[in-house]
Amino acid sequence: MRATEVPAIAGAYLFEPTPYADERGFFCRTFDADVIRSVGLDPHAFVQDSVSRSARGVLRGLHLRSGAGEAKLVRCSYGRIFDVVVDLRPDSPTYRNTASFELSDETQTTLYVPAGCAHGFQALTATADTSYRIDRPHDPAEDVTIAFDDPELAIAWPLPVTSVSRRDREAPGLAVALKQRED
Repeated sequence: MRATEVPAIAGAYLFEPTPYADERGFFCRTFDADVIRSVGLDPHAFVQDSVSRSARGVLRGLHLRSGAGEAKLVRCSYGRIFDVVVDLRPDSPTYRNTASFELSDETQTTLYVPAGCAHGFQALTATADTSYRIDRPHDPAEDVTIAFDDPELAIAWPLPVTSVSRRDREAPGLAVALKQRED
């Protein structure tokens, strides 16, 4: 497994495994504490694992947490997703930068999203399973959502949006969400 820095988002990393494929399929390591530790992260900080299943065109996000924020490891374990990170840490050298990635079951690449960054994705395949490893227990009172179609962010989602949660559909724009995060 190899760790690669994401230049557009300070502190973000891609963890790229080496799948071993044969006639049976493949095998690969998707989490390695030593590799996580090698980039200065505490592998024991991750306390909660979650998974979502989405149909093609479904969009989830943009989400972040108020307070101390929430760091996460994100991987598409089945299918393909278009994944987006927005740096919303005021003291970051990459503040307000956006980076996008295609994560898929073929590569099993894991994206590390630092606390204070918004995250969202769109399913590109009929079924896309996305796994999250999170560094804090979820507290719904700290949820902050930003409009996925905010013109200030101008994210070019690759497909028409077929479904989005009510929370995501009614999310405020970036300016309002940033103020909400401070409260």
